[in-house]
Amino acid sequence: MRPSFVPKGMLRMNRRTLLRLVAASPLLSTGLPPTKSSANPASALADAAKCRVRPGDPDWPGTAEWNRLKEAVGGRLINVESPLAACAGNPDTSACSELLRNLRNPFFIGEQPWATQISGWADAWMSAPSVFAVAAKTAADVAAAVNFAREHNLRLVVKGGGHSLLGTSNAADSLLVWTRAMDDITLHEAFVPQGCNTPPQPAVSVGAGAIWLHVYDAVTTKAGRYVQGGSATTVGVAGLIQSGGFSSFSKSYGTAAASLLEAEVVTADGAVRTANACTNADLFWALKGGGGGSFGVVTRLTLKTHGLAEQAGAAILNIKAMSGPAFRELIRKFIAFYAERLCNPHWGGRVFLQRNDALAIEMVSCGLDKPAAQAVWQPFLDWIATSPQDYRLTGKPVIADMPARKWWAAAFRKEYASASMISDPRPGAPSGDFSWAGDHDMIGAFWRAFETLWLPAALLEVAQRQRLADGLFAATRHWSFEIQFDKGLAGAPEDAIAASRDTATNPAVLTAFGLALVGSLGPPAYLGIPGYAPDLVDAHAEAAMVGNAMGELRRFVPVAASYVSESNFFEKDWQRSYWGANYQRLLAVKRRYDPDGLFFVHQGVGSEDWSMDGFEKSASN
Repeated sequence: MRPSFVPKGMLRMNRRTLLRLVAASPLLSTGLPPTKSSANPASALADAAKCRVRPGDPDWPGTAEWNRLKEAVGGRLINVESPLAACAGNPDTSACSELLRNLRNPFFIGEQPWATQISGWADAWMSAPSVFAVAAKTAADVAAAVNFAREHNLRLVVKGGGHSLLGTSNAADSLLVWTRAMDDITLHEAFVPQGCNTPPQPAVSVGAGAIWLHVYDAVTTKAGRYVQGGSATTVGVAGLIQSGGFSSFSKSYGTAAASLLEAEVVTADGAVRTANACTNADLFWALKGGGGGSFGVVTRLTLKTHGLAEQAGAAILNIKAMSGPAFRELIRKFIAFYAERLCNPHWGGRVFLQRNDALAIEMVSCGLDKPAAQAVWQPFLDWIATSPQDYRLTGKPVIADMPARKWWAAAFRKEYASASMISDPRPGAPSGDFSWAGDHDMIGAFWRAFETLWLPAALLEVAQRQRLADGLFAATRHWSFEIQFDKGLAGAPEDAIAASRDTATNPAVLTAFGLALVGSLGPPAYLGIPGYAPDLVDAHAEAAMVGNAMGELRRFVPVAASYVSESNFFEKDWQRSYWGANYQRLLAVKRRYDPDGLFFVHQGVGSEDWSMDGFEKSASN
């Protein structure tokens, strides 16, 4: 996920919200929790079903109990402390300067149990470390942590890649299950899910904490096959699969969740279960798009691998319209061109519609060489050339191809497409580790507002195109936004659509031609560090503009549906928006495998039973 907009300002926090965020700040971490009090625990037991335990409460586990957990997980229990605390009031030391610089490096962030890829969201959450973390290496480690949290009524958090936009992979006063070390990758020539009698097929088994770059390296660069995963290189495997999952090639292969063959998962009772189409089939279905962190802790996934196209490529164009009416017509023309030439398995990518009457096109091709791609685009380029008084190409259009097997090969990209990537700059870092240059505005960002909306393919019909163009143009009068075409399956092969239909993702994705994303983000925010406080001056104005732009889009989409991994923290009707008709089935799975709500994430299945921070049962429960 890479929204491209970086306008200025933040949402204004009221005093109560700011005080709450300060209290949750990692800068106020006190280190080891207090030893368990000798107070009578009867009152806490009476309220256990309604309120989770925090440090300082009488029933917070004592040192001896934490030591028993540490022994059970082979010593891999970490007292989590953020080094940002040392920078408060004195950020100019060399150590703090290096730390703040490293917090713009996604590989460094992923290696820290206290850090998240996003620093927070105005009026919503800020990154805050857990009290303790189990750095799990085995399913038994995870089971020990789950049992400990259940028995002691603790808030439990699960983190692999730590990319959650809604802040679901961190929480103050919690116990963290950190799966980053579970990063093994094993290829299979003929995999059959446990208990099934299905034809063997090529697959890859991946530990929950692996990142997609390393999976692509094993499956594509080295083995010459393809696994449907995520776009950002440092996104965690398990979180993406549980949320649905898309990348530039989704129009060819469907969602990432659709390729799941089997999962190993630790449920709330501490049992290590196998879930596939033949065993625990209801849980298996829920894990395919029902949202991460709601049904259990996934420890391993086995995914179908696919045949790989010979070529992949890109088409990059930047077009400036000379007037508003010309921009409206450019949008209409591109919609028609997309519907007729690009809405098929060969094309993914995105288009940016900007408030300055500019259209930035960044499309990705699959299975086309350069001459074939040029033939696709030539009519659109010819149309632009016929109206020099209305349109100007900014820079030279790029239409290129490369061996698909080299798409994630760092050495190849460094030689032929170095501008597309940023290598991990730390001394001694693996030479193959890189992130996409276009993703770096998001790393450490503090979000101000963000909303998404799936756009139904019915809008591409000839009779609807003008209405769609008018609505998109109207939205640009409020805010710049983008449409990501690979996050909609209209135009995909029928087998990819069928496999994606058998997942928990909102069925709206099956008939959507793309996902509209409207948002605003700012630089990293760390409370207590001079120069890193959230800038709130223009916040409400920006939030209103983002909301107004999305309002224009919602005018022509009768049933609003959003992608759970890229959505509005303040979404009101999130159950319908994220899962549509699938929600009640998901809730039944939640009640079966986690009846007491041990697993909580904001706007996750069953989270309506809890307070926003996940510590207190709602009054109706």
